[in-house]
Formats: sequence, C-alpha cells, structure tokens
Amino acid sequence: LANKKVLVVDDDTRNIFAMISVLEDQQMHTAFADNGRDAIAILHSDSNIDIVLMDIMMPEMDGIDTMREIRRSPRFKNLPIIAVTAKAMKGDRERCIEAGAW
Repeated sequence: LANKKVLVVDDDTRNIFAMISVLEDQQMHTAFADNGRDAIAILHSDSNIDIVLMDIMMPEMDGIDTMREIRRSPRFKNLPIIAVTAKAMKGDRERCIEAGAW
C-alpha cells in the first residue's frame, strides 16, 4: 500500500477521517471527496489515483450512480473501486458489482 494514492469518497467527515488515518499509517497518499460529483472531478484532474473507496449511501449522487459514471470513461476501466457502506441492504453487493465495484 505504501506510496499508492487512494481517493476516499464519503459524505460523513468522521468516516473520511477514520479511513484516511488508517491508510496514511500504511504510508498511502490520500485524497477525499464528500460527494460523487466531486469524486469524479478529482479523478479527472488527478491521474495518480490508484484506488477508490466509495461510500454507497450519499445524498445527491450516491455511490452506485458515481461508480456507473466513473466506469463510463475508458480511462477508469481498470481502476479498483471498493464499495464501503455501514448499512448494507439485501442486494447491495450485487448492485455494487453491477455498477463497477470490485
């Protein structure tokens, strides 16, 4: 994980802080967005993102829609996106994979 760059996408600043703290302890470089639209903008402006941790339940543009939008770009075809959620509902795993999560 050392020297890899992760984009953490979550609308709860406590979650962002917790995840980034753990990842930086592993010598990862970090970036964050608190909504899907900003995450997409960051991906387009920063070519050094190696992986994305994507919250599923966000207002405005949820993680499912954000992953679908990211996957529309051939540039992000192989970008690892890991879905993260505190409230997994029945069928969420399948919906996340269908949207482009790993």
